[in-house]
Amino acid sequence: MAAAIGIGIDVEEPMGNMIIDIGGGTSEIAVIALGGIVCDKSIRVAGDEFTSDIEDYLRRQHNILIGERTAERIKIEVGAALPELDDPPEDYAVHGRDLMTGIPKEIHVSYVEISHALDKSISKIEEAILSALEMTPPELSADIYKTGIYLAGGGSMLRGLDKRISMKTKLPVHVAEDPLRAVARGTGIALKNADNFNFLIK
Repeated sequence: MAAAIGIGIDVEEPMGNMIIDIGGGTSEIAVIALGGIVCDKSIRVAGDEFTSDIEDYLRRQHNILIGERTAERIKIEVGAALPELDDPPEDYAVHGRDLMTGIPKEIHVSYVEISHALDKSISKIEEAILSALEMTPPELSADIYKTGIYLAGGGSMLRGLDKRISMKTKLPVHVAEDPLRAVARGTGIALKNADNFNFLIK
């Protein structure tokens, strides 16, 4: 709900809106209408999971050990949800420890590799979205067909994620402006207008 307000959606309208907030630990999927959450789904697959997927992948595929900070950096530099992007990032140089020799080494990873590394986790998020859409009342489904799906949270900044979810759901997908701060901004607005949003603050 806070994410929806932060994005600028009028949550008190009778219109149905679907918001997906991909944070660090969880992805929250909710359909909102008339100032309430009509149906929601939460899964423990989000940004942190993407980071550990990248660590595992480099260990398996390249025999190189990296830390969480490096994996996070890779996610930012060459993270992608699709193996084909219109505007692909350059390959990224990664420094880690060779698992065979114990000696530091450098490899280059491409966004295509990282999209494969993240594929399973993204599929779990897609399944949760489809499941939330199945639970949505028909009138609100019709609204969502028109308005599309809104993405917020740090995980929504993954290259090509909006396009991939759109291909899976056949719905338009919009990434919030400044998705990282949508929840904080929405909470701030709700607190300032406590009378209108008392359902949120209780």
